[in-house]
Amino acid sequence: MKILITFCCILLSAAFISFAQSTTPTPAESTASDESPPSGIHGPSNPIPSSFVPRSNNENTNPRYVSKDAPVKIPRLETPPVIDGVLNDAVWQNAAVFGDFLQTSPGDNVAPTHPTEFMMAYDAKNLYIAYRIKQDRSTIRATVARRDNIFNDDYVLTYIDTFNDQRQAYIIFFNPLGIQADGTYTEGRGEDYSVDLVMESKGVLTEDGFTIEAAIPFKSLRYEAGKDKQWGLHIFRRVKYKNNEYNSWMPNNRSISGSLNQAGHITGLDGIETTRQLEINPSFTVSQTGRRSRFTFNDDPAGRFVNDGIRAEFGMTAKFSITPTITLDFAYNPDFAQVEADAPVSTANVRFPIFFAEKRPFFLERIDIFQSGLNIVNTRSIVDPDIAAKLTGRRGKNTFGLLYASDNSRGNYSKDERENLLQCQRGRLATPDEKIVCGIERFVDKNVDIGVLRLKRDVGRQHNLGFFATTYNFVDRHNHTAGFDGRFRLSPKIVNEFQVVGTHTRANFYDPDLDSSFYRTGNGLGYRIYLERADRNLYMNYVAFGRSSNYVADVGFTSRVDTNYLGSFIQYQTDRDANKSIIFKRINNATNISYDWSGRSQHFISETQGMLALQRQTFIGLGYQRGYERVFEHEFGQRRSLTRKTNPLGAFFGPDSERSAYFNTIYGLLETTPHKKFFGFFLFDYTAGQLDFDLGAGPDFPRVSPAIVEYRAQCAAQPSVCSSLPVPGFDPGPGNQLTLEANLRYQLTTAFQTQLNFTKRKLVRNDTGLPAFDDNIFSSRSTYQFTRNTFARLRLDYSTLSNRIRPQFVLGWTPSPGTALYAGYNDDINYNGRNPFTRVPESGFRGNGRSFFIKASYLFRKSF
Repeated sequence: MKILITFCCILLSAAFISFAQSTTPTPAESTASDESPPSGIHGPSNPIPSSFVPRSNNENTNPRYVSKDAPVKIPRLETPPVIDGVLNDAVWQNAAVFGDFLQTSPGDNVAPTHPTEFMMAYDAKNLYIAYRIKQDRSTIRATVARRDNIFNDDYVLTYIDTFNDQRQAYIIFFNPLGIQADGTYTEGRGEDYSVDLVMESKGVLTEDGFTIEAAIPFKSLRYEAGKDKQWGLHIFRRVKYKNNEYNSWMPNNRSISGSLNQAGHITGLDGIETTRQLEINPSFTVSQTGRRSRFTFNDDPAGRFVNDGIRAEFGMTAKFSITPTITLDFAYNPDFAQVEADAPVSTANVRFPIFFAEKRPFFLERIDIFQSGLNIVNTRSIVDPDIAAKLTGRRGKNTFGLLYASDNSRGNYSKDERENLLQCQRGRLATPDEKIVCGIERFVDKNVDIGVLRLKRDVGRQHNLGFFATTYNFVDRHNHTAGFDGRFRLSPKIVNEFQVVGTHTRANFYDPDLDSSFYRTGNGLGYRIYLERADRNLYMNYVAFGRSSNYVADVGFTSRVDTNYLGSFIQYQTDRDANKSIIFKRINNATNISYDWSGRSQHFISETQGMLALQRQTFIGLGYQRGYERVFEHEFGQRRSLTRKTNPLGAFFGPDSERSAYFNTIYGLLETTPHKKFFGFFLFDYTAGQLDFDLGAGPDFPRVSPAIVEYRAQCAAQPSVCSSLPVPGFDPGPGNQLTLEANLRYQLTTAFQTQLNFTKRKLVRNDTGLPAFDDNIFSSRSTYQFTRNTFARLRLDYSTLSNRIRPQFVLGWTPSPGTALYAGYNDDINYNGRNPFTRVPESGFRGNGRSFFIKASYLFRKSF
């Protein structure tokens, strides 16, 4: 089955590639190789072509500087420069020099605080770039940081749109020491920092600023080049101490939506050496784990701690450039031990899944191809792949992606679960929790087959249309999706997106009328329409999306089904003036409503926020929210029915099958960077009328609705009759919720940074006056960068709700992408918590599970 699916997918891809090649001229000369902090990390970047800006912004003040009005011809070098950060090579005298940068934030195409020069040249193998930055050395922010972790420093960056399609570009950053960050920028999607280009760079601090040199191999890029081919180019600089000042080579018109459609251009990249690149990246991991097990030699119900033996695993990823613009990636047993764990979040009183972003390198690469508004593809659904393959590329106006994975997570049961299964087969299990494993036999060691197909075609200069399909197949669950999407630039200010998807599923579906799940077919529909208008001071967007009750997208992420959502966001911001105490003012309103596919309202929220931007990167915001929430008992379990002879009651307690509440929220926030060593963020949020869904929040915070409180009182007074009393159904009701957040980051030295986070959520019911939950999450994260390649990272998380401490320590040496050595330790410890098997309180520290690991990998590269 796996071979058949893979073969069909390859045939589809080959047909699409053949079509693309038949409709698109082959570039004269090109070579490629596939190679991402949060979106928008470097702030506003809307540089604008010369046709939209006053002529004065494009005039050169130095005859050495290239013109912004025409494509810049890049000189070819016969002798490469030495990449040492010192711009004393004679070859730089022949490079193209870019100057006359403008301050585009906070200012509006005004003179920058400090001048910037950028130089570019090339030879057959590399693209060479250099920066000469003028700035008082005492104000420069430069730390010995890890790759892709330089965004608290001053930095320079370049956008290179290698296909000149105004849709996607490489983004290449350097801090003053030449430490790299890189990724891709996709119009309408933002940045993706998973890409790690193999390149050489060095930066040097000087008496009056800093200089940077870099050599970027063409074989690290995907591109089209040759005679008369043009690339889009943006050049930016961030000056942290000066109100986060942003400088740009091209002017910025804030009335224009988009960034890549406003870039300058370069040309003349002829005679580039064409190669095909093969990369093989084997890894070897040795680990030892310990875990708490319920199985003991003396039948102790509290269980015991078991130390497993040392385990060695081999893994491998590989990459091959089939053509200069098409890359095949393969992974066998990929290991992600070094990837930092997800930050803890409070899940108390949360009914729907929480989205966690992808962090694993193999799946992050070119993830932009598979992204869409409805999250049809979420690679976190591929938990533990044995093998995975990915074919991605571009040919002319066509972009495609194909992904296959065989995931063993669904059938990879723990040792305790497998022992439970043996005990079940022998008839030795007693409790319902133990017996639940008796039905897993047919799932053990079975894999999920997952496939994704993505096609996209550019239409005109500013539009595209796409098709996508996914398939998810397990023993008793089969899900398939297919649909279309598109993005259109209706005017320089207006962008429109749409998406429609159909789903087909064979699986167990819950029936609230019968309070049981049945294996059947379910067909679903999802849709999304988005409209955005961006202007100098006024920004607005409108979105409508929905998913029917039988909508299932197992390869994607779905927060809620049987819902339709309509939302608007409108924001007005004054012009910025960096010389005033209040740099700008902003006010916005977000209003949305949702209703199910029967037309019944689910919620309504209208939120208004005002914000002031002050000096020293300080922002103060206040907001007010008014809303309404409504829930139905069939969302929690059985739906009541008077015609049902047995158990006519529903999931909700009492005569009413729904609950609702109006709520009011006030909040305030403060964000500040008063000094280059310190960052702080603080949030206060108070909501009156927040619904408690009566789900309970663990043994320390059981349900606190009136009926369940009375039930527990009766059981305490008359234990003998407690078992005969029916447990009351859910009884959601309003309460008052307090949320506090604090984030402090301190850069003690250029090499050491520490960060502390605190989050508090507490909800108290109005009717009983009892706390539904009180969760306090403490997190610390410290990094010491011994050199630009060697680091130590310690993370510690603690939640008072779960009473669990989770430390993670990693020591790493990463001299280049793909080549690394890691040693790490992870632990999961109860502190004054409860035994996981007996739920009896335990004092002090008790381990749940821990692991040690050493991982080594090396990147082999071969050009053909």
